[in-house]
Amino acid sequence: MFELIKSKKTLPFMQYSKPASWFSMFLIVASVAALSINWLNWGLDFTGGTVIEVGFEQPAVLPDVRDVLASNDFSDAVVQHFGTSRDVMIRLAPREGVRGEVIGTQVLESLQNADFGQVDMRRIEFVGPNVGAELANSGGLAIIIALICILIYVSIRFEWRLACGSVLALAHDIIITLGFFSLFKIEVDLTVLAALLAVVGYSLNDTIVVFDRIRENFRLLTTATSNDIVDKSLTQTLSRTLITSGTTIFVLISLFIFGGALIHGFATALLIGVIVGTYSSIYVASALAIKLGISREHMIPEVVEKEGADQDPL
Repeated sequence: MFELIKSKKTLPFMQYSKPASWFSMFLIVASVAALSINWLNWGLDFTGGTVIEVGFEQPAVLPDVRDVLASNDFSDAVVQHFGTSRDVMIRLAPREGVRGEVIGTQVLESLQNADFGQVDMRRIEFVGPNVGAELANSGGLAIIIALICILIYVSIRFEWRLACGSVLALAHDIIITLGFFSLFKIEVDLTVLAALLAVVGYSLNDTIVVFDRIRENFRLLTTATSNDIVDKSLTQTLSRTLITSGTTIFVLISLFIFGGALIHGFATALLIGVIVGTYSSIYVASALAIKLGISREHMIPEVVEKEGADQDPL
């Protein structure tokens, strides 16, 4: 197997666990403070608004459509293709005292007056804020249920101390990612919610690989301390972690640069989540397991002696 880092010497990761813990606490406190002050900049998927679908005579150039709408007081419009390049979906935030039909007529007239040729209205729909609130609640509930299921799964497969470390590391990743979005007031839509769930899966996969090596080394290294075993396990999996994270980050950077404005939030959430998740699998999940007192006795199942095993054979 190809190894990015070939180290014959065990790297002392746990030697820096205390400053790493303080750094994590600082990030969490800063994220919670940002969420308390700014909360989140919810997108139209959660706040509601008007959805308009129009058909163009020729393939529509989305930047030109956005410029025309911005010049007609619709600078907050979210414009994207759906179906073919001639079909465009426009989403607008709700305007107080203005009905959705009126907004749709104004948007259609703005596009028809521009140099786009024939523009037809295909559909207009108003999404109320109650539906958006329900989506936000369902998304938060999905993340909580996922964390509970992960806690149960890791407890059964490994040990409850490792399970607590993994779940707290996942919560650490989500809080910091949401804090970043709150601090910079980046719009949160359904793609960001999907990215958060993907971050949970990615970070858990990385943590499980480390935990599996920790369990194996606890059985092989009978005289080593818990810190030494965790350091050795992290050193052995470091190449795999860096290669996996590095290739993922390259793809996400490409999505962020070339994917367009509609998936900037998705790419940003995954970028932050992958970076923080890689860090947390080393200095949060494993370090918390050590602080909870993980030892060799917890990782090796107790052998139950069969009845009569101590008797001489006939």
